[in-house]
Amino acid sequence: MRPRLLLLSAAASCAAFHVAGVLTARPIWRYAEVLGIGLLLACALVSRSPSSRWALGTALAVVLVDAIRTTPPPPQRSDYGWMAFGPGPQPEVPSALEFALSLCWPSLTAVLVLLVAWRRGGWQRRTVAPGVVGAALIIGYTAVRLVSIRHAVVAERGAGTDVAELMMAVSVAVLPPLVLGIAALALASALAGHGRRLASTGAVLLALLALPLMDTCISMVPMPLYAGSDTALFAWYAITPTLSMPQPVPALTAVVELTGYLLLVAGLTTSSRREGALPVGA
Repeated sequence: MRPRLLLLSAAASCAAFHVAGVLTARPIWRYAEVLGIGLLLACALVSRSPSSRWALGTALAVVLVDAIRTTPPPPQRSDYGWMAFGPGPQPEVPSALEFALSLCWPSLTAVLVLLVAWRRGGWQRRTVAPGVVGAALIIGYTAVRLVSIRHAVVAERGAGTDVAELMMAVSVAVLPPLVLGIAALALASALAGHGRRLASTGAVLLALLALPLMDTCISMVPMPLYAGSDTALFAWYAITPTLSMPQPVPALTAVVELTGYLLLVAGLTTSSRREGALPVGA
């Protein structure tokens, strides 16, 4: 028990350093996120819960690979210069999808791996109903964003924008975060049905992660300025940046993501009264 608590505490400390670096746009330690996820992976591997060890370890290994891939570069001194703005390229469906997948694939893969492992025996009406409500809210937010963007683009006169092509790009861009949100809620329902309340809370946080990711994916599609921005509740400018805290929304997003992983590990590395309810090989 003591090594598990030590690993979880160390991972939480690394997560705090990473979030502080994101908030100030100045990484305190470049490898804080990598070490934090690595400590969670170590906690999963030393767990005495054989029913969740392989799935949790695989999920965290995927997240660790992405954390290594996105390690912040070493700080470099840069000078101010001129920056020219011109017409952006026409939206392309493959590039929109590729960008969305580049943001969502680690969390989405981790959630799907855990969902495969815990899907059996966890579906109960009292746990599925809240998940359905949550999925409806995420789908509703997606629909509101798409309708708002289409209305703003159609109302824009003389922009030379192909509305059909742009809406196709936006629709494709929101698919990965939408699938992430629904899959995470399905995982939360399954874990709650197995009596894993703490881990279920972590899965709910990963479902919430889909909302800022969705707004980020939409913002990367070239479109008329401020199109649909009035309905973007989780965009980077939802909380006004300041000189001392230039990235408040990305920092909150990092808090939600890392706390979700931390709760998943904490909830799945403890014994449960319903441990025997899992099928063999799950």
